[in-house]
Amino acid sequence: MALPDRLFCDTSFIYACLDPHDTNHDRAEELTVDAVTSATILFSTWDIISETVTLLRYRMGFRPALRFLDNVKPSLTIVDYGQRVRDEAEQIFRRRSRSRRISYCDAISFVVVRSILNNMPCLAFDRDFRALGLTVIS
Repeated sequence: MALPDRLFCDTSFIYACLDPHDTNHDRAEELTVDAVTSATILFSTWDIISETVTLLRYRMGFRPALRFLDNVKPSLTIVDYGQRVRDEAEQIFRRRSRSRRISYCDAISFVVVRSILNNMPCLAFDRDFRALGLTVIS
């Protein structure tokens, strides 16, 4: 399947790619092959890098976390942002997390995707991105 030329990657997608026991692993691998075939540029944030490394370290061990840092992180375009994004993300977290299970990292991703990346489609497997109204490919 041809994918868009630019996609934002969530922790749920990256983790599914790397954990063969994840329920979304096979689909994540298919999407990764499609992204390579389509020459898709993959974007993420330092927040997602941090969340992914932590999840890999806790669930799979130190070596998988290092493999991610050494082999996957360099292929991602990391989006830099400033205080305005953090402030807006905090407001979104305060408003929307009361009634929905939305992480602070998801709130930052939402603001980055909407305000910096012009509503770029996202690779994600959790429901949070859809709940925030983002376009999700999964």
